[in-house]
Amino acid sequence: MTSAVIGHYAPDFELPGTDGSVHHLAKYLQTFRAIGVVIMGNHCPYVQSYLDRLKCIQTEFFHQGVTLIGINPNDDNQCPEDSFDAMKSFVIEHQLNFPYLRDVTQDVAQGFGAKWTPEVFLIDQAGLIRYGGAIDDSPQTPDAVTVRYLRDAIEQLLAGRGEVGSTTAVGCPVKWRQPQQQ
Repeated sequence: MTSAVIGHYAPDFELPGTDGSVHHLAKYLQTFRAIGVVIMGNHCPYVQSYLDRLKCIQTEFFHQGVTLIGINPNDDNQCPEDSFDAMKSFVIEHQLNFPYLRDVTQDVAQGFGAKWTPEVFLIDQAGLIRYGGAIDDSPQTPDAVTVRYLRDAIEQLLAGRGEVGSTTAVGCPVKWRQPQQQ
């Protein structure tokens, strides 16, 4: 698995969204100053704990030219609750305010070097990864957050500060497809 590196180009993607559209990173780069790709899945309690915070980040920064994009790479053979149909229900149930895409081949998640759900990668308008890792320092207790990694990275990027670093994400392991038995 190739790991995305801070300061290198993000893997391009063209993925189906729960909204019925195909989403292409290049089109987002034409429109937004920054894109936060959130590797996520429906079943992960860490993702569920972060949903309200992610929706707040989307609302707060959208009009400043920033958007989040959720991408679910989990193998739905191992986790049927991460199927594309289940993702559509998840969007409605949790009233997501950002696109939620399906990475059925897992190529995009592998290209980012993702290991966890949730794990975020902040991309600048040139397509370079400027931050990778955790959303904040309190995955399961929103009231205990002391460091807002993603928010801080977005603010630094919008202020023109280039590379803003990385942290270690905490969550559920990405459910990779198992090789077919012969």
